[in-house]
Amino acid sequence: MLRAAGTACSSTTDLMTDIRRSMAKGAAWMVFAKLVERSIGLISTLILARLLVPQDFGIVAMAMSFVALLELLTAFGFDVALIQKQTKTRPALDTAWTYGILTGLAMAALMVALASPIASFYREDALTDVIRALAIGSIAQGFQNIGVVAFRMDMRFDKEFQFLIAKKIISFSITIPLALTMRSYWALVIGQVVGRIAGTVLSYTMQPYRPRVSLEATRELFNFSKWVFLLNCIGYMKERSSDWIIGRISGPMALGTFNISYELASLPSTELAAPINRAVFPAYAKLAHDLPALRREYLSVIAMLLLLTVPAVLGLAASAPLVVPVILGANWLHAIPVLTLMSFFGFTHLIQSNAQAAFLALGRPDVPTKLSSAQVVLQIAALVPFTQSMGAIGAAWAFVVTAVIMIPISMLVVLRMLELKAREFLTAIWRPLAAAVVMYFAVSWLAGNMRKPSATIGQIDELLLVIAAGAAIYIGLVGLLWQMSGKPEGPERVMLNRGLQMSRRFLKWPKQPG
Repeated sequence: MLRAAGTACSSTTDLMTDIRRSMAKGAAWMVFAKLVERSIGLISTLILARLLVPQDFGIVAMAMSFVALLELLTAFGFDVALIQKQTKTRPALDTAWTYGILTGLAMAALMVALASPIASFYREDALTDVIRALAIGSIAQGFQNIGVVAFRMDMRFDKEFQFLIAKKIISFSITIPLALTMRSYWALVIGQVVGRIAGTVLSYTMQPYRPRVSLEATRELFNFSKWVFLLNCIGYMKERSSDWIIGRISGPMALGTFNISYELASLPSTELAAPINRAVFPAYAKLAHDLPALRREYLSVIAMLLLLTVPAVLGLAASAPLVVPVILGANWLHAIPVLTLMSFFGFTHLIQSNAQAAFLALGRPDVPTKLSSAQVVLQIAALVPFTQSMGAIGAAWAFVVTAVIMIPISMLVVLRMLELKAREFLTAIWRPLAAAVVMYFAVSWLAGNMRKPSATIGQIDELLLVIAAGAAIYIGLVGLLWQMSGKPEGPERVMLNRGLQMSRRFLKWPKQPG
């Protein structure tokens, strides 16, 4: 019996080791994919912000708010259901693919039919043709090969990386030349459509699975996906309600300003937190039967997430007076306070990051759905009066106030669901938070003293200096606090060991003869 128990314990340890290795490898691939994708996107934004005006971005944002609304009405999250159930049976895959085609065609029909009423709502005639053009992309995306879900299910994130980046490069290579020649929002529209078509073509060239029309597994998929669908609807309201409200009340210029600020402020979340969460979800699903193991991995992941992302988002808030003129140009100076506020919103979002992946892995999509519903109600209630009184800045304040109210509620639910003590959670995250707050005040003072009334791209050297100073302050403080805490196990040790490994690799001396 002892031998059997020892063998079982060894098997469990080996499983955990394999899962952690796969999770770490997957997270690295997803972060790398997002870094490459965002590098392309950032270069694209820098170019487009100087070729186009805020109104161009606002028009496309209005159109995409409607497209995203239709997408969520047909987004049943079948890929999430397949991963959570760890199933790759042909009936399940084929059913998910068939519904993808049906919903893609239905979306396109609605886009064509409702384009004119949406243009009337926004009082922007150009939207009619823009929405109808985007319908082509919806049809193409509906036919995407469902087999690509196996990349995540099998934790083959190298394949996922190739798939995501190839789509981004194709879209980029179309959008930028068109913007240079057309100087119009049509460059953004065409680039969006081509990107979706490219994604569908690539899905069949990179994945040998060939789906067939079938509805056999409808009940099996909908039992889980009904909650994912509702969660997607709530997520849309969180992310896109501002498009409808700002666009209707303040027009395309204010909406363009808000959306670009939101995009920049969300970079740490979308480029680091989101890909890591995407990678760890399959691993969490494998640990869902072992709550203590899931709890340990959650603490490990959230600690690493905050170590990497919190300094970036608070640093962006502090350096906004330099970031906006250098990155976006003189036409966007009015976005400085909006970017600062949305960076604080990004900070509150990161604190709650990763919990949704754990809830979904536990088969409880109802929990984040209920939390998000409460946040949406508060957010919309604040958005309307704040936007009416202060425009884009008011909308940013609405997001911040809502997030601050929701943080304690959300965290209490997280702690209860994972049976996690508040002290354990705070012990895992307090060092990067404390160091980032100190860094924020230092960088804010430094950036404020460097800013000039006619700030332009010529201040790029000062922006780089502020970034370097912020990084030095943060790294130094984190190291000091870690030392004072007795060098506990955690993300600091992981990063130190990884740094030492890389240093030895690059500084390796050849062996002496004899």
